[in-house]
Amino acid sequence: MNNDLNIQMVDLTGQYERLKAEIAPAVDRVITGGRYINGPEVHRFSEALEQYLDVRHVVPCGNGTDALQAALMALDLQPGDEVISSSFSFVASVEAVVLLGLKPVLVDIDPKTFNIDPEAFRKAITDRTKAVIPVHLFGQGASMDEVMQIAREHQLHVIEDAAQSLGADYSLNGKIRKLGTIGHIGCTSFFPTKNLGCYGDGGACFTNDDALAEKLRMIVNHGARKKYFNERVGMNSRLDTIQAAVLEAKLNHLDDFISRRQKAAEVYLRELKDVSFIVLPQKCEEASHTFNQFTVRVTGGRRDALKQYLKENGIPSMVYYPSPLHHQPVFAPYLKEGVSLPVSEEVSRQVLSLPMHTELTEEELIFISQKIKQFS
Repeated sequence: MNNDLNIQMVDLTGQYERLKAEIAPAVDRVITGGRYINGPEVHRFSEALEQYLDVRHVVPCGNGTDALQAALMALDLQPGDEVISSSFSFVASVEAVVLLGLKPVLVDIDPKTFNIDPEAFRKAITDRTKAVIPVHLFGQGASMDEVMQIAREHQLHVIEDAAQSLGADYSLNGKIRKLGTIGHIGCTSFFPTKNLGCYGDGGACFTNDDALAEKLRMIVNHGARKKYFNERVGMNSRLDTIQAAVLEAKLNHLDDFISRRQKAAEVYLRELKDVSFIVLPQKCEEASHTFNQFTVRVTGGRRDALKQYLKENGIPSMVYYPSPLHHQPVFAPYLKEGVSLPVSEEVSRQVLSLPMHTELTEEELIFISQKIKQFS
């Protein structure tokens, strides 16, 4: 086995070199055309993504966090209204809630999928609850059939955070839907490392609701339908034309990107299945897994030692996420004192994400797996 492999956590350069013949001319057309803001590529990409997702409206914006904030703003929630989400996640989903003067309510997760536990969601609902944000973490969907049923029972809005799972399928009532198109609004990020990533920041909201789409378009454009006529408080959040050109070119490859990640995951799953201290990611029956990350659990308190061992052997790894959100000092004033979410707490001590991207070779995957099996 080659010990001189240049293994990367994410290989964006290699992917660009493979697609350069399509992406470089698209970017050049924007630069020579001079339409840097709201150019035709933005509209073409939005329409193409609508077709891919089979959703009525895609509203592009500046980044995934802006998408979450715009979605919450479109629901016309009032200060003090409660929004439920899971504690084991990236900060953005709760940050947007707090920025708008809403109250975050954090609940525990399913230990198999790392996504929101539907029963924990149900138990957290009060008369002030107005919305829930299920985060489709690491590339796999939350239990949307249960989430939607609970939301309907309590007349709650559902905002899907699909930033790590764009392109994943979900079987709901016998029909295949794309994650992000099941709730009232879906949100995504086009951060470079995502399944569909641009070469900077970018994001979008999705909805099948015409009225919500109209609100979202105003919100990301200073609250205006037409220039200099502002109907509501909004924000300045645009997808750059250059980034839209990149995304338009890469969207044609999204299914291939996902397939490459899934094939890499199959190697990991095969090679690591008998490692006693590794708990492999488990796929739910209802949803495909895009493996935006390949995240294992390392038992026996050995996660940090394994991470260091891999580093010494030229293998990068990352901890997503080292601390659940209910342990973050910034959110302490908004949460019940002494809140305990044992699954989120345990998982945060165990998770380790291995290299995962579209350019991984089987040689690299087997090398990584063999090194893990040799760890003691």
